[in-house]
Amino acid sequence: MLIGVLALQGDSREHLLLLRQLGVEGLPVKTSSDLAKVDALIVPGGESTTISKLLVNYDLMPQVREFAKSKPVLGTCAGLILISDEVVGALPDQQLITGLPVKTERNAYGGQLNSFEAAVRFTDGTLENVAFIRAPRILEAGNCEILATHNLEPVAVQFQNLIGASFHAELTGATYLHKLFISLVEEHQS
Repeated sequence: MLIGVLALQGDSREHLLLLRQLGVEGLPVKTSSDLAKVDALIVPGGESTTISKLLVNYDLMPQVREFAKSKPVLGTCAGLILISDEVVGALPDQQLITGLPVKTERNAYGGQLNSFEAAVRFTDGTLENVAFIRAPRILEAGNCEILATHNLEPVAVQFQNLIGASFHAELTGATYLHKLFISLVEEHQS
């Protein structure tokens, strides 16, 4: 199993370190040839408009969109915004990967000064401390399975091969979200 981490902008390094800690090989994805090598992709947190522009400028947007139609993709924070079907607060010319049938709102938990760490509750009762940094809010979860909540609001969801999370697990050492994603990749490969 080889999991790619989109490495155009954002916290790709932290995701790669967490994958290594979990015994999974990771690859920074910067080109279409990198993308062709991986079994799954993590779209990290960062700045969603910048990541979007870089995907377009590097001519990766069509390939990533096609990849997300059939292979496992995890989007965290800005990554959640990019894989969402509808985004409140997106710039008019911002291109999205799409595929996750949710409505999200950019920076809905507040700006940089409002960033915080909090425990999220996964559906099996597992609690993990994660970081919300200029985090998007999931306004409508559509047909998605809710994987985690914070203050009774969905903060991580899954639809088929796509998982989206409002938070950064990779910055606090939380591993549960990535373990769920690895399980999805294993299931997809079998």
